[in-house]
Amino acid sequence: MKKVLIVEDDNSINGLLYDLLEDYEVTQAFAGSEAKRILEDERFDLILLDLMLPGINGEDLILWIRQTHQTPIIVITARSEASVLSSVLEAGANDYIAKPFNTVEVLARVKNQLRDFSPSENQLQELQLGSLKMNEETHTVSYNDQPLDLTQKEYELLRCFLQHPKKVFTKANLYETVWQEPYFGDDNTVMVHISRLRKKLQKVTDKEIIKTIWGVGFQLD
Repeated sequence: MKKVLIVEDDNSINGLLYDLLEDYEVTQAFAGSEAKRILEDERFDLILLDLMLPGINGEDLILWIRQTHQTPIIVITARSEASVLSSVLEAGANDYIAKPFNTVEVLARVKNQLRDFSPSENQLQELQLGSLKMNEETHTVSYNDQPLDLTQKEYELLRCFLQHPKKVFTKANLYETVWQEPYFGDDNTVMVHISRLRKKLQKVTDKEIIKTIWGVGFQLD
């Protein structure tokens, strides 16, 4: 059974999410500091995280989690400012849901993240092209044996390229494969994640690993 950690200081919302996720093994935390203590001892398949928390706020908790874990994180917040949402995604969150939320949407996004995070049994355990390696069993990526700390979406994007190294991916291809949603021309989402992935690759090699095919999309080089 998949394990989900809910980090929410509002008792009623925390309880609502707990009841909603009855098909999973759910642990509840009501403060950022409490969540940190739990995560030091346990691994989870997904974290639902509020931002305005006592002890340690949500943004700082995401940064701490990403130092050691790639567990998918869905931020659930009443803060809708573009700068806030951009900062939590930059810190390593995989998705966000605005309060007040629709329970159907929460379940759909939870299922999507859990499906993305769990490699299917028929996938190869290791993908490799040159010095670039991806291990599906350990969920790790390295270049020349130097580890790369990727977010879940960055990992999924790189997996697309490694599985089809000769294919030129359009933005629509990548969006619908990685985000599992219809593409309606949201170029910014794909471009931001491709840019972050490139920057992390540039830290370990001066080669252009992902090249732009102008007017078409992207290809692994």
